[in-house]
Amino acid sequence: MSDTGSGAAKKPARERILDTAAELFYREGIRAVGIDTIIARSGVAKMSLYRNFASKDDLVCAYLERNIAQHADWWDRVTARHPADPRAQMKALFVALGHWIDHPRFQGCPFTSAAAELRDPANPAHAMAVAHKRMVRDRMRALALAAGADDPDRLTAQLQLLMEGAYAAGRALDLGTGNPAVASAAAALIDAACGPDQRCPNTHTPDVQTPQA
Repeated sequence: MSDTGSGAAKKPARERILDTAAELFYREGIRAVGIDTIIARSGVAKMSLYRNFASKDDLVCAYLERNIAQHADWWDRVTARHPADPRAQMKALFVALGHWIDHPRFQGCPFTSAAAELRDPANPAHAMAVAHKRMVRDRMRALALAAGADDPDRLTAQLQLLMEGAYAAGRALDLGTGNPAVASAAAALIDAACGPDQRCPNTHTPDVQTPQA
């Protein structure tokens, strides 16, 4: 069914195509979704799609670029609630992650999925997914270093592995509303590396709108 309702039809063709592709790629998988399906769902002509995206690979890269921007925005919003407090910022990211896993739209990490589906290292989308994971690692390491971790590299590796495990199995394990075990496991790792945290735990409602890695 074409998405030609009043709101969608007013959007530029490129945005309608990308909106449709993003929803389908994330929900059904990149390889499972063909160009013809995207054309039918977005309500655009094939010529219009290829005028905006030279190939499916280009469309997949645009999808990942959008997710990179969304993830960076989410990270910045979550950490901004704890200015100049890198320990609290790291913990807040995992509180928010636990709640995101409960979100009805959650289907895992789009970057992990893309890297797994498109395994050829020469594929530009695979390269983008891997580069994004490295960027997350670098941002987490910067927080670990600023928080005074005794071994920032080790803490970063531990937290990134926890994050990936939560993405992969958090919902299947049925860990309760908000998946509190994700946040508590992260807090234990952070406190072990940075020393005991004597402050009261943060109870601020987490931002769960658009984390994507």
